[in-house]
Amino acid sequence: MPSLLRRRIRLAGLLLSVAALFPQPLHAGSISGRVRARAATPATDGSGGGNYASRKYKFLEKIDYATLRDFVVNITEIEAPPAAGQPPPQSLVTQRDGAFVPHVLPIVAGTIVEWPNADDVFHNVFCMSETTPFDLGLYKIGDNAKKVVFPKTGRMEVFCSIHTKMNCIVLVLPNPWFARANDAGFYTITNVPAGTYTLRAWHERLPSKTKEIVVPANGEVQVDFLLGLGEP
Repeated sequence: MPSLLRRRIRLAGLLLSVAALFPQPLHAGSISGRVRARAATPATDGSGGGNYASRKYKFLEKIDYATLRDFVVNITEIEAPPAAGQPPPQSLVTQRDGAFVPHVLPIVAGTIVEWPNADDVFHNVFCMSETTPFDLGLYKIGDNAKKVVFPKTGRMEVFCSIHTKMNCIVLVLPNPWFARANDAGFYTITNVPAGTYTLRAWHERLPSKTKEIVVPANGEVQVDFLLGLGEP
């Protein structure tokens, strides 16, 4: 069976598993919008001289806030444990081209995450979180992929012990009503039961921001966020 077909069948199976765990409520709406980031002060490129023109600082890499990615938007206060008797949801982080893909993985608590190595060099996967510490050892392409269960909520920093720039974040959330924004910052959260909630926008480098929202029984609510140091 072609590898692409196998991947599509596997993805379809994962989606069906999640749908079985969290069936669509009878009265549900959706949340959509856009998340953007903005610097606290105007950026300085050093072209006018000053400290940035010094050779001492030529290796400093400044953040381009307009190009930040991997925003996550989620409903914060509701815990939704999986239905009894149902298998836990599953997800995937691949070690590919010397990086963890995706860099940020939002999941619901209880998810099993698989860590395949797609490179023909050894990688290691480890986490020093107090809630979910693990060390999967060294393995390469062709070796059996390791798996980790994330039972508790929180931000899990994951690294490779032999490659300094390899890191990712597993963001373990209390319920399935979340979305990772696309590269343009747009997101959609579907099948949200009607009600009043606290919605949070998150990024690994910026303060989070929350908004109180009301989700209708049918239809969509639009919620945009602007994140940044110094933003109200």
